Parts: sequence; structure tokens; C-alpha cells
Amino acid sequence: MANRIQQDAVNGFVNDLRATHGENLACVVLYGSSATGNDIELQPDYNLLVALQRITPEDLRLSQAPVREWQRLGHPLPVYFTVEELRDAGDVFPIEFHNMERARIVLHGVDPFASMQLSDVNLRHQTEYELRSKLIQLRRLYVPASNSVEKLCDLMMSSLTTFAGLFAPVLMLHGRTPPAAKPDCVRAVIQLLKLDAEPFERIFALRATDTQPASAVEANELFTSYLAQIERVIEAVDEMPGQA
Repeated sequence: MANRIQQDAVNGFVNDLRATHGENLACVVLYGSSATGNDIELQPDYNLLVALQRITPEDLRLSQAPVREWQRLGHPLPVYFTVEELRDAGDVFPIEFHNMERARIVLHGVDPFASMQLSDVNLRHQTEYELRSKLIQLRRLYVPASNSVEKLCDLMMSSLTTFAGLFAPVLMLHGRTPPAAKPDCVRAVIQLLKLDAEPFERIFALRATDTQPASAVEANELFTSYLAQIERVIEAVDEMPGQA
């Protein structure tokens, strides 16, 4: 984990969950970029999977107090599954489960992925669906951001973080093992699909140096180049045969 303050916050939340759910709490898993400890160039997310033996509305209401504090610290809502759902849903959420399986820290209980058999039957379909959905959203958000250098830079940085998370299944579809860090996933896909690396590296530099383009024209030119490369990734996934 990134630092002692964040680690203390995670440990405190897990302790609150133990006190709240008792024996109903099967496991808590930290997954994603924050579990790798080396995702520097893109914003790490403190994503948590909470597995309960059973989930009723009352169980979720009991979570309200610890989850409220967790959100107050700026972290996303945890994902709740029952133990049985974790066993049965691998074919429905192949991207999410692969991401959890390859970058995770078990904070409480037994590792649910240690003996899980993940299915790739729907991986290509979900990857294309997610990429196209994020592309549509990116175009929508570009409209109000297009006349502001600051807003456009924020949009490119935040969207690249999102797309980087989807580049891991692109690599898996090609039989490659995705790197743990999101920037490395981006660079691996650039190499695999022979993309233009310049717009991605310039967006990485926006976060690393806090230096923005000199004008809205320059920012829009960067966005245009970036968007074209994202569209190439989607075209490559669309042209792949479906998983059998």
C-alpha cells in the first residue's frame, strides 16, 4: 500500500467490518492498483471486495456507518458478494475477476481466488462492451471540456486511468500476462498493437509534471491524437474472434 496513513485507514475499515458483521464476514480483499504498490503515474484506487456468508438488506444497513467513514476518506464504495456468488459469477464478470485475481491483498479471511477457476468465455465481449461504453462517455464529456485547457487535461488524465484498467484484458485476449501497474499495461498494448505512443506519454507527463498545454488548440490536438489511438484499440478487439 502507498503509505502508512492509507494503510491505517484500510486496517481501520477492516476492523470496523469485523465488528459489524462478525462471523458473517468471510473475507476482505484489496485489489487493483493500490494492491501492487508500484502504480505511480496513474491515480491508485483503494478498491475493496467484501464477501459475506449471506447478504440481506439488514446486513447492508449494518455496513452504513463504516462505509460512510470509508467514503469520507475519499475511497470508492466496496463491492459486496456472497461466498456463493463469488464461486458462480466468474463467467459474468471476467474482467473484474481477472483484475482481482492478478493484483490483490487478502486483508481478512481466506483468499477466494486461490482455488477459483476463472472463465474467459465472455472476456472478449465484455472487453469490447466496456471499451465502447467508455469511448461514448469520453466523447460526451469532451463537449463541455473542449474549450478549457484545464478541464480537457483533467478529462484526458482521468479517462486514461479508466482505459488503462481495460488494457489488461486486451493483453489477456492476446495471450499476454498483463503487468501489475496500469502505465505498464498501456505501454504493453501500445507495443502489441503498434499504436502511437506519443499521446499516451504526453498524458502521463501531465500528471507527473503538472505542466499543461500552452493553449486550448494544443490541448485539443492532443485529445484528437489520444482519441484516435483509443479507437484503434477498440477496432483491434472488435476484429478478434469470439472466445469459445
